[in-house]
Amino acid sequence: MNRRFQYSVVAGSTCVVALLLFGAVHGRSASTDNPYSNLGVYSEVLSKIKLDYVEEPDMKAVTLGAINGLLESIDPYASYLNADQYKQYLKSKDTKKADVGLVLSKRFGYMGVVDAIPGSPAGKAGLGTGDVIESISNVSTRDMPLAFAELLLQGDAGSTIELSILRARKSDPQKVTLTRAALVYPPLSAKLTTDQGAEPIGVIQTSTLAAGRVKEIAAKVSELEKQGAKKLVLDLRHCATGADEDGIALANLFLDKGLIAYTQGQKSPRQDFQATAGKAVTKLPLAVIVNRGTAGAAEIAAAALLDSKRAELVGERTYGDAAIRKPITLEDGSAVILSVAKYYSPSGKAIQDTGVTPGTLQADAEAAPTDDDEESDNPASAAAKTSLPERMSADPVLMRAYEILKK
Repeated sequence: MNRRFQYSVVAGSTCVVALLLFGAVHGRSASTDNPYSNLGVYSEVLSKIKLDYVEEPDMKAVTLGAINGLLESIDPYASYLNADQYKQYLKSKDTKKADVGLVLSKRFGYMGVVDAIPGSPAGKAGLGTGDVIESISNVSTRDMPLAFAELLLQGDAGSTIELSILRARKSDPQKVTLTRAALVYPPLSAKLTTDQGAEPIGVIQTSTLAAGRVKEIAAKVSELEKQGAKKLVLDLRHCATGADEDGIALANLFLDKGLIAYTQGQKSPRQDFQATAGKAVTKLPLAVIVNRGTAGAAEIAAAALLDSKRAELVGERTYGDAAIRKPITLEDGSAVILSVAKYYSPSGKAIQDTGVTPGTLQADAEAAPTDDDEESDNPASAAAKTSLPERMSADPVLMRAYEILKK
C-alpha cells in the first residue's frame, strides 16, 4: 500500500468517525427512543467509499481505522483487539516478561508516551512524556491497539526492539533500539533539609506507587518527623505506575477524614472512598509536586490532597489517566478494552478528562541524559543523587515548593 493511499485510508477513516459521532449526537437529540438511528450514515458512507472511491479500497483497513478512531476520541487508553490478538493478550496478561519501561496511551492515532520509568531502558534512552512512537519493529502504530503495542514491547531479557520516535522539535523520526530488561523501580528517596532561620523540611520523592511503596512512604514520613521535620514535600513527578487503590492509600496517609475520590460510570454506580483516621500518619504542612508525567494512582492522591486543601500543589498539569478498565468480548471472539468507570476528585472533576492542575504552576526543567549519569533523563531521578542544597539549586520546582512551605 503506497503512502498516498495510506493517507487516503486515514482521511476516510477520520471522516467515518466524524460522521459516526455526528450521527450519534444528532440521533440522541432527534430520537431518545432509538439513539443509534443515524448510524445508518456509517453504512452509507462505507457503501459510497466502496463504489465511488478512486481506487478499490481496503474496506477492512477503513473499518478498523473507524473503530480505533472512535475509541481514541472517547478514551485514549481504549483498545480494540481482534480474536487472535485478544487470545494473545489473555495468554500473556499475567506473564512476567522483560520490558522497556514505557507507559503508553493513544495520541493522534499513534502510540503516545505517557512517561518512561526512570532507570528503565526507555528512560535511559531519553524517551519521555509527549514523544510519539511511529513504529515498533518497522510496524506502524497507526490504528494499532494499545494493549497489543504493550505486548510487542515485552519479551525475553536481553532481546532488542527498534522504535521509530517522533518528537515535537525534530522534523524526522528517530530510530531508537532498546534492550528489554526486568523492570526495577528506583528506590524511594527521603531527605531532611534545613535553611538558616527556617524550620526543617522533609522531602520524599517516588517515581512509582508499585506494591509496597505506600508503606515505605509512611515509614519515611514517621522517620523524618523523628528527625525534626516540621513540614513535608512529596515529589510525585514522573510517577505513572501503581494500582489505583495505592493512590487512595497514599492520600489517606495525609488525610484523617473526608472524601478521597469516587468512581462512577454509565453502568457503574457511584462508589466513594473515604479517608480513615487510623491510616493517617501525619498532620504536618504539605506541598506536593507533580508534572505532565504524573498519571494514574499518583493523580488520584494529588487531586484528593488539592481539593481537601490538605496540600499545596506545585508544578505542571498532570497527564490525565485514572479509570477502571475492563475487556468486553464481542461475538467473533474479539474484544474492546475500555473505561467503564472514571475516578473523580472530591470536587467532582473526572481526572482522566481534566488531569490535575496545581495551584502554583511551574514548568519542569528537563535534564538531558549523559554518559556519567544514566538516570538523568528526568530531573526527579537525577536530583535524588545529589545533596539537598545542590538539588534545590538545580531544581526550580522543588525550590518553589520549598519557598511556599517556608511562608
